Amino acid sequence: MRSRSLPSSLVDACPCGRSAAYADCCGRYHTGPLALQAPDPESLMRSRYSAFVKDLRPYLLATWHPSTRPADIEPPEPGLQWLGLDVRRAVQLDADHGVVEFVARSKLGGRAHRLHEISTFVREDGRWLYVRAAD
Repeated sequence: MRSRSLPSSLVDACPCGRSAAYADCCGRYHTGPLALQAPDPESLMRSRYSAFVKDLRPYLLATWHPSTRPADIEPPEPGLQWLGLDVRRAVQLDADHGVVEFVARSKLGGRAHRLHEISTFVREDGRWLYVRAAD
C-alpha cells in the first residue's frame, strides 16, 4: 500500500512568517472546517497576507467587513513577489475589537515596496473581519 503525501503547497512553510506548514497555519482558515474562522485579529491579518501571496481574492473579500469592502479586488500585477510580513503589534481591545500593526514587503519590477499599516478588526457573529486601515 502506498502512502499518500500532501501536495507541496500544503506542507510548505506558511507565507505569514509563523513557523508552521501552510496547511496547519493560514491554510486552515482559507479552506476546510475552519474556513473563515480565524480566532483573533492577528491570525486573521496573517491569513489575509497569505491570501494576498496566494491570490485568494474570494477569501480576502469574505473576511472584509461589508461596510468597507470593495466590490472586487484587482488581480496582482504580473511579477509581483511578496517578500514577508512583520507583525509589529497585535492588540485585542475588547471581546469584539482589535488592532494589528504590520509591515508587508513586496517587490515589483525590481523595486522593493513596504506597506506599513495599522489595521482595525471587528468580530461579528463570531467571525473576525478586517475593517480598514486606522487613520
